[in-house]
Amino acid sequence: MIRSNLEVTGERRTASDSIVSCVGHTPLVKLSRLFAQHEVEVFAKLELMNPGGSMKDRPARYIIEQGLRDGTIHKDTHLIESTSGNLGIAISMIARVYGLAFTCVVDPKITKTNLTIIKQLGANIEMVQEPDDQGGYLKTRIKRVKELVATIPNAYWINQYANENNWKAYYHGTASEIVEQTGGKVDYLVMAVSTTGSILGTARRLREANPNLKVIAVDAVGSVIFGAPPAPRELPGIGSSRVPELFRREEIDDVIFVNDSESVRGCRELLAAEGIFAGGSSGSVITAIQKIIATLPAGSRVVTILPDRGERYLDSVYDEAWVEKLNKPAVTV
Repeated sequence: MIRSNLEVTGERRTASDSIVSCVGHTPLVKLSRLFAQHEVEVFAKLELMNPGGSMKDRPARYIIEQGLRDGTIHKDTHLIESTSGNLGIAISMIARVYGLAFTCVVDPKITKTNLTIIKQLGANIEMVQEPDDQGGYLKTRIKRVKELVATIPNAYWINQYANENNWKAYYHGTASEIVEQTGGKVDYLVMAVSTTGSILGTARRLREANPNLKVIAVDAVGSVIFGAPPAPRELPGIGSSRVPELFRREEIDDVIFVNDSESVRGCRELLAAEGIFAGGSSGSVITAIQKIIATLPAGSRVVTILPDRGERYLDSVYDEAWVEKLNKPAVTV
């Protein structure tokens, strides 16, 4: 039986010493309206309620604080990272509190809102303009990161695609909270992938409580993580144009591919049914669950993650002109 947060923690509510201390302890909510017609429980971890607005607050805090503890990060360190938006916001927020310099390498697909937030939090912006050989910008961004690391004194590359502290942040944070909030029973974990740190860290902890757990990745059509052919993608935060160093295929049972239009539909159905205003990859996992839920045994419990907030997609997912352009078939000559 699902317990309330107060029943789980038993803690007194006290003031936090900084916004960094507010990362985590996000709610787990049953999607009882969206999936009411099925004899399957679906729960969503609202990572969008982290103070920086996304699940990326967790690795940003964990990586920086671990670095400060072991000395790899210090007061003169200049943090550098390639990010499509949410991790940039998270690092900017944490770096601001700890007084660290940060340069964020982004590309033209970053939302205007995310870019503005990162700038307001004091980060330096490096915008790459040239697509890579697969039509995205990830490889171009990483090339620019390496150039910056070679030229900026005391530079430290966060490197979310290879940093072991990425998955550990979710193992010790998100997943441990899910175990408490569910009483330990989870049959299916359905999560969007990009660096794969979040799905691996969460799955590793949940499997300790649920050895028979099935882990289902949700990837974007056009992403190459699972060996699919590359193709253009419009929504940031899900998929990748390279295979992350952290990736371990043997730890994932299945993968479901979702295209941009399906992600948009999932976002809007989640909002209409549950009143949850979430970002693009949240729509991806909702659509993925809809694709498989009829095949799941009655009484199963599904847990998913809603990674970020919908406000950051007002000029894409929730913009009618953008959606109309997305759905318009390509003209061939």
